[in-house]
Amino acid sequence: MTTPIDTTGSAGQATAGPQSAVVPARTIEGRSPGRIAWDRLKRDKVALAGGIVVVLLILAALLAPVLSSLFGHPVDEPHPDQINPDLGLPKGAFGGISGDYLLGVDPTFGRDVFSRILYGAQISLLVAFSAAAVSVVIGVLMGVAAGYFGGWVDAAISRVMDVLLAFPQLLFSIALVSVMPDNLLGLSGSGVRMAILILVIGFFGWPYIGRIVRGQALSLREREFVDAARSLGAGPVHILLRELLPNLVAPILVYATLIIPTNILSEAALSFLGAGVKPPTPSWGQMLSQATKIYQVDPTYMVVPGLAIFVTVLAFNLFGDGLRDALDPKGN
Repeated sequence: MTTPIDTTGSAGQATAGPQSAVVPARTIEGRSPGRIAWDRLKRDKVALAGGIVVVLLILAALLAPVLSSLFGHPVDEPHPDQINPDLGLPKGAFGGISGDYLLGVDPTFGRDVFSRILYGAQISLLVAFSAAAVSVVIGVLMGVAAGYFGGWVDAAISRVMDVLLAFPQLLFSIALVSVMPDNLLGLSGSGVRMAILILVIGFFGWPYIGRIVRGQALSLREREFVDAARSLGAGPVHILLRELLPNLVAPILVYATLIIPTNILSEAALSFLGAGVKPPTPSWGQMLSQATKIYQVDPTYMVVPGLAIFVTVLAFNLFGDGLRDALDPKGN
């Protein structure tokens, strides 16, 4: 007699139990290039610290009148009672630093150094950003044209770049300032000097970004999407504006960030040599120049603007380096 097979054994009992929970499939979410760059930048703590310092410096420059009224004194208000008449130096140690004068006073008129540093930041950042904008606009236009058209256009623009890179910018700026009138196109005094600084620094700075953009454009013009646009009847203007420029945003943005500290140093150097804004308009380079007369006796007046320049340039360089790494398509 054949024994029937029990089909309700352990296997059947196992299947009769409660079903295990079904884990939902994880959706794959795409990330835009901007999101990828931001995620990389967030991991770079040094670059973020530099970016935070840059933002604070810009806010301090914009809010200079408010901060000066809250924590300092009017920028051009002299305080002769803070100067020792016998020594011609600020009263007290470290350049006259006290609760009323957070960074001391200048040795000539007793003006508040804290207020002058804030207003000097306005001059330095305004010249640096404006000159960077001039360099970027000219450099991008010339670099894209040289890289895309090639031939005699590339040769002519490249030779102009070589000439400007070899030109003595510092001497030219000093000579130009010395012959310019005090009133020009509705500007006067320090306004004329600032306009000259912006134009000179910006004009002589565009070949650097022009070379970078030219090299990128030479590579991009041979890519498939440019050939596809050309085969569809797109003209040179459309290809330059719609195909090449969007792919050049990353290197342009990175170089613009890195050229700003160079412009700050250029403005400080020209102001130090007397080719910057006119007194009593404050400038960091001008303050350093005035401090050379007393730095052996009291170096505080030199240390304060020197630190302002050092911190500003370092913050921009750190942020620019981090931004370059974040926007690098080959980065992790």
